[in-house]
Amino acid sequence: MIVAGCDVGSLTAKAVIMDENGLVASAVALAKRSPEESARAVIDRALKDAGLAMTDVAWCVGTGYGRKNISFVNSVESEIACHARGAVWQAPSARTVIDIGGQDCKAIKIDAAGGVARFLYNDKCASGTGRFLEIIADALEIGLEDLGGISMKSTKKITLSNQCVVFAETEIISLVNDGAEIPDIIRALHNAVANRAAALAKSITVEKDAVMTGGVARNAGMFEALKNALGCELLRVENPQINGAIGAALMALDAARGAGGGPVPRKERALVD
Repeated sequence: MIVAGCDVGSLTAKAVIMDENGLVASAVALAKRSPEESARAVIDRALKDAGLAMTDVAWCVGTGYGRKNISFVNSVESEIACHARGAVWQAPSARTVIDIGGQDCKAIKIDAAGGVARFLYNDKCASGTGRFLEIIADALEIGLEDLGGISMKSTKKITLSNQCVVFAETEIISLVNDGAEIPDIIRALHNAVANRAAALAKSITVEKDAVMTGGVARNAGMFEALKNALGCELLRVENPQINGAIGAALMALDAARGAGGGPVPRKERALVD
């Protein structure tokens, strides 16, 4: 039985093809002008990689901010529920999920089945989100994907005093003009984002094990900054960026099986502290 999950976010769209044995294929693409266009582009890519067609898919669940504008899905689910479900599938011991997305940050407390016990999210301010990193990377003329490696070369701790993106950008330019080293500035940027995300998570109480999801989790420097800000161990899952799409696909499996279906099988995964 083939199912799919499609997660359309503000910056990227993600698709997962899954069967009862686990992941079959996945794809990530930059968001296009409309959620429908983004969703079709990314699901077509994932299906092509899997050697399948949409007619082979028994059920497709949409999630993300654009979920209500995807015409080909059978049902939709909130991104909170999908991130919770995907996190427990990837890391069965997970009880807290911190998802740093392009335009928001979510802190989710979950149970052993991947159900949502409590959550908070911040989508009102860019600080604490991937957008903050993107804006500063552009200001420094550095590729977003290069931030992590550069920050790991930092030798001096400095602090950004401004949380507002506009003022922080001005502060960073001043630091550059004053001769501050780029790795130290980027490390300070990571710490600023991590502190906002950690404060959100601590407000609902961080329970072990904590995991970080979202595309920002691929940034090694950001991962370390969040781990330090939380003051506890943080698990690295294998597929952080497509976690929401994985959760959507798992819900698609449930729907395809019908009510009273058995547990979703999962492969063993190595988790890195």
